[in-house]
Amino acid sequence: MKKRLDARVGFLGAGRMATALARGLVARGLLQPEQILASDPIEAARAAFAETIGARTTPANSEVIEFASVIVLAVKPAQVAEVLGEIHPLVGTDHLLISIAAGVSLNRLESALAPGVRVIRAMPNTPALVGAGALAYALGRHATTADGALARDCFSAVGLALEVKESHLDAVTGLSGSGPAYGYLMLEALSDGGVAAGLPRDVATQLAAQTLMGAARMVLETGQHPGVLKDMVTSPGGTTIDGLHELEKAGVRGALMNAVRVATQKSKQLGQS
Repeated sequence: MKKRLDARVGFLGAGRMATALARGLVARGLLQPEQILASDPIEAARAAFAETIGARTTPANSEVIEFASVIVLAVKPAQVAEVLGEIHPLVGTDHLLISIAAGVSLNRLESALAPGVRVIRAMPNTPALVGAGALAYALGRHATTADGALARDCFSAVGLALEVKESHLDAVTGLSGSGPAYGYLMLEALSDGGVAAGLPRDVATQLAAQTLMGAARMVLETGQHPGVLKDMVTSPGGTTIDGLHELEKAGVRGALMNAVRVATQKSKQLGQS
């Protein structure tokens, strides 16, 4: 178990991703519920956050800024300008602001706050809701090495956390941000294949999900290249090579590569709009 964080953390927004992160922090012993405060204008969101985390909530963003030294901006991108305008007079250089609002650049965040405020921008993905997220983050101009270590500790509570250059965050969005949907599509297709081959639907879906999860764990835990692990499964003249041949004929590899590239470009467009 990691050492408990000596900080109070406030969430501006009490939605699913904020709840997932707070839950991970408490479950890993990094924070106690009394070190957390979340604000949200929606009463139902506040109630769900409080019930799940056991932490206090408030409708007032100003109360969160006053309470916490680490502020997590967890609102929808369209709400960022309004929230930043509201908290601008309250956030100082003694605060660290961590944004998980998709497509909102460090420059935009820093420009909307007082000079010298420390900012980190992060891109999480939805498997963080079950503690299996893949998240990347980038440090702003004034963020320190210690700030980066704190962010890594916080985000590691809900999965894999990697520091990257901000210029790479659009590619992160195209890969791990959108990637769960690609995985679900593959999982559904594998399950359909199992049903077509005679398996009951529930059996096929469970086997497909466990198989993809196991393959991913093999990559992460062995550190071997996916191609090497693929070859370990592929016996000469066996079933797997025939299946792989069909996938190659259908262009599955190229389609997945294109999906990441297209999603990356769309992320860049959204960030400029």
